[in-house]
Amino acid sequence: MAAALLVLVPSAGHAQDCKHTVCGDSLTTPGYALMEFKRSLHGDCCRKNVVEGLASRIELHGYAQGGFEYNNQKYAADEANTFNIKRVLFWAKANVTDRWSFLFMHDFKSVVQEFYTDYRLTRGKEMTVRLGQFKNSYSMENPLSPAKLELVEVYSQGVVYLAGCGSDPLFGVQYGRDLGMMVYGDLFNNHLHYEAAVMNGQGININDKNTQKDAIIKLEYRPSKEFRIVASGQKGTGHAVKASAYCPSINVGDNYTRDRLSLGAEYSGKQFSMRGEYLAGKDGDVGSRGWYATMCKPLCKNLDIIGSYDYFNYNTTLDYDQTNATLGLQYWFFPKCRFQAQYTRCFVSDNMPATVAIGGGKDFNRVQCQVQVCF
Repeated sequence: MAAALLVLVPSAGHAQDCKHTVCGDSLTTPGYALMEFKRSLHGDCCRKNVVEGLASRIELHGYAQGGFEYNNQKYAADEANTFNIKRVLFWAKANVTDRWSFLFMHDFKSVVQEFYTDYRLTRGKEMTVRLGQFKNSYSMENPLSPAKLELVEVYSQGVVYLAGCGSDPLFGVQYGRDLGMMVYGDLFNNHLHYEAAVMNGQGININDKNTQKDAIIKLEYRPSKEFRIVASGQKGTGHAVKASAYCPSINVGDNYTRDRLSLGAEYSGKQFSMRGEYLAGKDGDVGSRGWYATMCKPLCKNLDIIGSYDYFNYNTTLDYDQTNATLGLQYWFFPKCRFQAQYTRCFVSDNMPATVAIGGGKDFNRVQCQVQVCF
């Protein structure tokens, strides 16, 4: 600063009108120059604080999953021997205040997945309101991120079918999400978590196609940090977007009963983790039910063994059922980043119609490898 002040000393003969430039400013007196110089430093500091303040309120996250899959299913619709990209998700969360936030999520492999705003009504976590498009609360698995689940196939058959993740033709591929409003919170020192939602029941990025709304309720009891018991239910009316071999009596454009129920438990400890759940649904006059159990046990540092048994009956009257038994390994080569390799034997009911892509009455094998990169 001393060097800057030296150039402000006027020479004889023009001391009254001489102007010099310091940091781009036109100055007339040394006192004014010093004041402007300090103000410039203060302005830079303020701008830096504003930028840092905004940055501290915005969270950026993303992950990608891709790999290789082989299965010897005898139907061309599902037979595979290919490298693939499962999903490439990016999301941004803005914490507008300590109570108000906004989230936007996009999957570059498919479509916009989520956009919603949360507002916490209470001082603690007792009650928060969510409005927008988000994952529905049905089942334990559906609200969980694929980046945290153990299987390359991600969700169990029952969750994929009943929560609207893609295998139900009547509902279409909705990625387990819907448009609506939800109230949720934690009570009794975080031992009881609840979620209550009213949703379109039609899926993502689309308006409702009937005047009825779906109601979804979930209750989660946590006796300890490692253990939880979860029950969820859905009462609603669907609007068929496509015909289904599972429910042949429902036609495209029909409104039909769409009810769901689940009950499960999960233990997550240092020695192992295990999750199991019973799921049931009713679409029109067709009932469906199933259950799954998935376990993960560390073998050594960063290496886990995975096992899963998954049964689901898509039509309990006609016995359209399939059982998937999976065994595999996963290696965490960096925080949140892993390599997975899994083998699945799929036992398909002889009654399963050949028009159903996932079954067709023939048992088959599936081998999957996947790399996950997450930040």
